[in-house]
Amino acid sequence: MKLTIQNLSKTYTNGVKALNNLSLEIETGMFGLLGPNGAGKSSLMRTLATLQEADSGTAYLGEIDILKNPIELRKVLGYLPQEFGVYPKITAKQLLDHLAILKGISQRKERKELVNYLLQKVNLYEKRNKAVKSFSGGMKQRIGIAQALIGNPKLIIVDEPTAGLDPGERNRFHNLLADVAENVIVILSTHIVEDVRELCQHMAIMNHGQLICKGKPQHVIEELHNKVWQKMIQRNELESYANNYKVISNKMVGGKPLIHVLSDEKPGEDFKQVQPTLEDVFFSKINTIHQSN
Repeated sequence: MKLTIQNLSKTYTNGVKALNNLSLEIETGMFGLLGPNGAGKSSLMRTLATLQEADSGTAYLGEIDILKNPIELRKVLGYLPQEFGVYPKITAKQLLDHLAILKGISQRKERKELVNYLLQKVNLYEKRNKAVKSFSGGMKQRIGIAQALIGNPKLIIVDEPTAGLDPGERNRFHNLLADVAENVIVILSTHIVEDVRELCQHMAIMNHGQLICKGKPQHVIEELHNKVWQKMIQRNELESYANNYKVISNKMVGGKPLIHVLSDEKPGEDFKQVQPTLEDVFFSKINTIHQSN
């Protein structure tokens, strides 16, 4: 099964061009879609989930024309949006049973077996009679994945799934996603670089509605080999360095900025060459803070 997107464009009524002639192929497994807020990730996810129409272009999941046959796509789609809302008093078991009915699973025995299986798969069976509203953030995301698995989907879309999770919940959710992605296409849309580095075999970076990078995480990291340098500077020096070097990122360490600079050779005194990371790739591609020499 392959997801093929060709020349997809979407402009909102306020003039914002959310998708700009975007083309992409995604195969079975976990695919990471990185980008800053406003890059167009959620617009792409909403279009693929048939929640909004594109202005032009095509999108196919296998033989299914997503834009022309949204009902066919929904039969094989699992979707976990950024905000997963639930009824205030509904239990985990009731929620999954209700959604299974909506997915067309009419036999009560079949639904019961499916709901129990999914609750066990996401390690929430013992919480099945608890109100979902009372769940922690990680538990809500796990029940969100459970509902996305109803109906044996071929495509699963998860939008910013680990935002706000503590490290333990994030690790549990990562393990669950990795397990799910063995046999289906899972698109992980996020601005958290670590999620993509830890989970995804393939990835792309979006900005301003366009793809600006795609490939395997390790391959795009290798493109920056011997090109990333770091230096600790004073806070009042940051603007000067940004004006004179290709500063791709800075973070505070012990109260001082630690800058990463992109350069083919040692850019200056006290700079130390470091191994590039996916975060370096991300910041170098989105070009948010560095200026050319």
